[in-house]
Amino acid sequence: MEYFADIPPIQYEGPHSKNSLAFKHYNPEEIIEGQSMRDLFRFSICYWHTFRGTGSDPFGAGTLQRPWDDGSDSIENALKRVDVAFEFFEKLQAPYYCFHDKDVSPDGETLKEANENFDRIADKLLEAQERTGIKLLWGTANMFSHPRFMHGAATSPNADVFAYAAAQVKKAMEVTHRLGGENYVFWGGREGYMNLFNTDMKRELDHLARFMHLAVEHAQKIGFKGQFLFEPKPKEPTKHQYDFDAAACLNFLRANDLLDHVKLNIETNHATLAGHTMMHELVYSSIQGALGSIDANTGDLLLGWDTDQFPTDIYLTTQCMLAILDQGGLAPGGVNFDAKVRRESFEPIDLFYAHIGGMDAFARGAKIAAQIRKDGILSDFVAKRYASYDEGIGQQIESGSVSFTDLEAYMLEKGDSAPNLSGRQEWIENVINEYL
Repeated sequence: MEYFADIPPIQYEGPHSKNSLAFKHYNPEEIIEGQSMRDLFRFSICYWHTFRGTGSDPFGAGTLQRPWDDGSDSIENALKRVDVAFEFFEKLQAPYYCFHDKDVSPDGETLKEANENFDRIADKLLEAQERTGIKLLWGTANMFSHPRFMHGAATSPNADVFAYAAAQVKKAMEVTHRLGGENYVFWGGREGYMNLFNTDMKRELDHLARFMHLAVEHAQKIGFKGQFLFEPKPKEPTKHQYDFDAAACLNFLRANDLLDHVKLNIETNHATLAGHTMMHELVYSSIQGALGSIDANTGDLLLGWDTDQFPTDIYLTTQCMLAILDQGGLAPGGVNFDAKVRRESFEPIDLFYAHIGGMDAFARGAKIAAQIRKDGILSDFVAKRYASYDEGIGQQIESGSVSFTDLEAYMLEKGDSAPNLSGRQEWIENVINEYL
C-alpha cells in the first residue's frame, strides 16, 4: 500500500514554480563546479526524527500524526516502517538515508534477542535498497537512551556497560557493512560528565580511545572500508561532552593515534551550542583534512538547547557551501538532514515541506557560493590581505628560514612595521549580501 498516496513524486520545477510540493532550486542533474547536485550534496534522510519522532517535549505529549505507526515497539511495526521510509525517500528523490540501530529495530530483553531483531530488519532494509537504489550513508548505535547508559557507554565506570556497548557497536558496524553503508558515526550521547568530583576524566578518555581503537580493529577484521566519523557536541545530555567541538575532537583523535582512521561529522546546532558558527567548524575541520560529513539543521538563537530545526537560512547554507566546495565536496560523507518538524507541524505532509525547503536552501547556497568562488572576490581580497607573506620577510617566516634573532635584526634596521591595511569587514559583508 501507499502511505503517502496524496503526495506525488517531488520534481524540480524551477524558481518560478508556486507548487509547494516541488523543488525550486534543487535540480539533481544541474552541474556545480563539475559535480551534479545529486553527487555534490549526497542528501540523506535521518530515520530517527523523520520516522521515530513523536513531537513530544518536556512539557507535553507527542502530537505528530503517523497513521502507519501503531505506537508499539513490535517487529511488525518496525517492518512496516521500512516500507513507509522508502516510499518517502523515493518520492523525495533522496539518494541516501541513515539510522541508529534502535531507530530501525526493536530492542530485546537480551542482547541476543536485540541482534536477532536487527537482522530481521536488516533483511528488509537490504531488500528495499536493492529495489529502489537508495543507499545507506551511515549507521550508528544508540548508546544513550537505555538506562544502562546513564553514566555513559565507552566512558561508563561500569565495565559491563563498556562490554555491552562494544557488543552493540560490533553489531551495528556489521549491519552497516552488510547494507553497504559508506560511513559509520560515533556520537557520544552520554560520553561526558555531570560532576568532576565523582569523575576520573583521564580514565574515561583512555577508555573512549580504547573503544574506538577496538572499532577500527573490528572494521579491518570484517573488511569494512567505510569512513569513521566522530560528531562534536558540547553539552546535552551531559553537562560537558568529551566531543565538545571540532578542536576537542581533533585533539582527542590526534592524542590517541586515531586521526588516520576518523574524520568529523559536523552539525550546525552543535556548533552554535559550542559558541561557534557552522562555518567556523567546517573550515577548522577542513583545513586539517578532517571534514567528512555534515548534519544539516539549525537552532533557534532564542532557545538554549538543541532544537534540530530544518535549515532555511540562505546565508547559513551559502557559508556551508563555501567551505564544502573549497574542499571539493564531502564524499563519502554527505548532507544529512538531522532535523525534525516542529510539534505544531503534525501532519505527514509537513515532512515533505520541511525536506523540500532544506534541499532547496542548500541548492541555493551552493549556487551562490559557486558564483562567489567563480568571481574570486573573496579569494582575491584574502590573498591581498596576506600578500606581505608572499615575498621578503613574510616568505622567510613561512619557509622557516628565520629565527627570532633574525626577525629582531630586521625590525631594528627597519625601525617599525609597515602600515596595516583595513580588514574591510563591513564592505565584504555587503558584497556577500549582493550575491544573496
